[in-house]
Amino acid sequence: MNVSGDNDASGKPKRCDPTSAEEQHTLKSNLKKKFQYYFEENQGTSKPFSDIYTELYIIQGESEEVNSEHEVKQIKAASRRTATEDTPIKCNDIFKPLPGQDKPIKTVLTTGVTGIGKTVSVQKFILAWAEGKANQDIHFIFPLPFRELNLMKDQKHSLLSLLHDLPSESKVFDSNQHKALFIFDGLDECRLSLDFQSNKSLCDVTESTSVDVLLTNLIQGNMLPSALIWITSQPAAANLIPPQYVDQVTEIQGFSDPQKEDYFSKRISDQNLASRIISHMKSSRSLYIMCDIPVFCWISATVLERMLGEAETGEIPKTLTQMYTHYLLIETGKEMIFKFGRLAFQQLGKGKMIFFEEDLKECGIDIKEASVCSHLWTQIFREESGLYLGKVYCFAHQSIHKYLAALYVYLSFINNSTDVLGQREDIKPAAQFKHLSMYDLNMSAVDQALQSENGHLDLFLRFLLGLSLESNQIVLQGLLTQTDNNSDVNNETIKYIRKKIRENPPPEKSINLFHCLNELNDHSLMEEIQHYLKSENLAKSKLSPSQWSAVVFVLLSSDHELDVFDLRNYSALRPETSPIAPDEVLLRLRRVVAASKKAKLSGCKLTEKSCTVLASVLSSNSSRLRELDLSLNNLQDSGVRLLSTGLERIRCKLEILRLVYCGVTDEGCAALASALKSNPSQLRELNLYGNKIGESGKKLLFDIQDDPHYKLEILWLSASKLTDRSCNVLASVLSSKYSTLRELDLSDNNLKDSGVELLSAGLENPNCKLEILGLWNCKITEKSCEVLAKAFSTDSSRLKELNLTNNNLQDSGVKMLSTGLEKPQCKLEILRLVNCGFTDEGCAALASALRSNPSHLRELYLYGNKISNPGKKPLIALKEDLHNELEKLA
Repeated sequence: MNVSGDNDASGKPKRCDPTSAEEQHTLKSNLKKKFQYYFEENQGTSKPFSDIYTELYIIQGESEEVNSEHEVKQIKAASRRTATEDTPIKCNDIFKPLPGQDKPIKTVLTTGVTGIGKTVSVQKFILAWAEGKANQDIHFIFPLPFRELNLMKDQKHSLLSLLHDLPSESKVFDSNQHKALFIFDGLDECRLSLDFQSNKSLCDVTESTSVDVLLTNLIQGNMLPSALIWITSQPAAANLIPPQYVDQVTEIQGFSDPQKEDYFSKRISDQNLASRIISHMKSSRSLYIMCDIPVFCWISATVLERMLGEAETGEIPKTLTQMYTHYLLIETGKEMIFKFGRLAFQQLGKGKMIFFEEDLKECGIDIKEASVCSHLWTQIFREESGLYLGKVYCFAHQSIHKYLAALYVYLSFINNSTDVLGQREDIKPAAQFKHLSMYDLNMSAVDQALQSENGHLDLFLRFLLGLSLESNQIVLQGLLTQTDNNSDVNNETIKYIRKKIRENPPPEKSINLFHCLNELNDHSLMEEIQHYLKSENLAKSKLSPSQWSAVVFVLLSSDHELDVFDLRNYSALRPETSPIAPDEVLLRLRRVVAASKKAKLSGCKLTEKSCTVLASVLSSNSSRLRELDLSLNNLQDSGVRLLSTGLERIRCKLEILRLVYCGVTDEGCAALASALKSNPSQLRELNLYGNKIGESGKKLLFDIQDDPHYKLEILWLSASKLTDRSCNVLASVLSSKYSTLRELDLSDNNLKDSGVELLSAGLENPNCKLEILGLWNCKITEKSCEVLAKAFSTDSSRLKELNLTNNNLQDSGVKMLSTGLEKPQCKLEILRLVNCGFTDEGCAALASALRSNPSHLRELYLYGNKISNPGKKPLIALKEDLHNELEKLA
């Protein structure tokens, strides 16, 4: 058979002959019939897929492991993208090259955690093709889910004979004329060896061999090199496919916040109830975060529709295990639970997600009984049209399968003192567990999950540990013949899990252990994650997008309030040691930033790329961010312009913004001014220390003070190339009846005496509310002291702190200041005169003034001046005088 491609000599796609066109139509018709309905487990009925489907958030991801050649390719691809692009990819477009990709995409690996929507995405893609809405350049699509391929593990097939077990229209498939797509869904469920190194090379589609050999040769491109390949997998199993055989990795990140609301609105027909459920989910941060996962939305909708719709009492579930416990007991008769659990556990141990009628009978399940619980089952019929001829069964979702397996293990131990985990052939004999405690059982389960190569026990472990919580025991009380206080056991289990995390297992395993701590309501979760992210092992590696998603999920779904987010606390995310660009780290953790009240990003080598991320955070309805420190990052004007797009949104609630030494000029200042004019009501503090802001930029910033809604209280413009010309504008700002400025720092600017004289007009104005003024190193002399003394000794003055450090005031200047200090109207509490060039004479003038007006000044800083020890004595005496308020003299 010619397998050279699907184009003719001119490069145009070859046309299908009439026979194949007819067969293609039949295939589309069959696939449309199969996938156009979405089974609604809570009702045992189906709905049109288009009515229930909600778009998922899919992005470009990275291979979990890379060889050197592939790593170079990844780095080059990453360099063509900015960290902030992270652009969503539509499900129907996963084979379309992204910007910067210069070759066609043949093989796509899509990753995502359990329940995130991988299989539903496959259904969406196939249905869109079958309905003629997308990807019509593809002639044939062959869905080959791993859970069904597992049933053929010991059989021999050629590719053609394998496809002949599919609908008959595939018999006409000819790779020389037809473009085909093979979809291998559920790599994490694969029980085939997939030995890419040892399997023999094969290109003949008519030669019989094992199914795993057929698959490795298809994926390697030895067989049908022009065929498209789509593989879906949980992250832990993604490395079963060598990265050199994957052209693009995509990651399904689940629902965004608007998509969650869209799902509940579609899923629940009573829109008033849907709104109540959405409001309730939003009120619980942990629940709302978990609804990133579509299957959790489905479970939550079922539980809450009953609990809220029928006004049931009881604690609303807050963890994954609690929600599944409520769901299963709502949806399933209690007498069937144990039988289902036994079946789930036995099949999980065998690595089987599909099973037969004899498997049901072995667990005491009658087919008629099972049909009563049709909401729990998906019955798969393949009558001459599937990979396997006959009737097979599976649970509605593998998360339900794993929950029931965990429940069976837990009930067996609590009710019957039986360790079914230890009875597995690959585990120690049960006799060795004669005196097994619940803690021993938990340790055994943790160890088994860590040893699992494809992560198939990860979710099982989370459920098993979560079932031991008292909140779940209350719901399960009808199934428990006895109860036990597990607080001590849980504490010991938590310690064991922490110990395992500190042994630095692979990232996916560590992250699952964090999930386990969360299920156990461990309140040290944040501390454990911080320790993990600082670990030396992680400093040498690089978390994939899916792993970052898991870290974010765990952080956000914990009960810990995220008051402070410090980027430098995250592993070797410190710029000097990080294996990943800080901009990308911030991108991955943006939702954690949004959930925090304060973000400390100072000195993290961030660039303008991060400003787009932060702008989206600031403008988000769900953002809690009130304080943002971006100091000592090279943002430049371009970055500040991007940041300003978030500041100007009315949803932005930021109160403190620090941009110290960020490379901002008058252009960036103008962007800030424009943004704050659009949304003036929130920002209380702005620090622009060390930026080269021009006069025009400052004027734009000062002009907005005329807005009565403007609430800026603290403004730092130190070391920003300010001159005396700016002081006239500043004076008008201070004089404005709308001015709210309480603190103004103009230090390290060339203001000179002429500037201070202009400024004093504002300081003396009754509208001036300034309490703190910084004029350190402003090249002023004794000439400024007279006007300053007059300003802070007026009846309307509110000035409490004045910093004149590093100015050449001399004794004459200090004497002038003293004339203001001795007046009863003076409210000054802190005066800094460090390194101001005066002597004992000036010191004596200060002492005399404070004796005259002892009621306010509490702190006086004089070091760096030419004052002798005898010269200090009058001030020291005042400090010791009980009638004087002077507390600190330095």
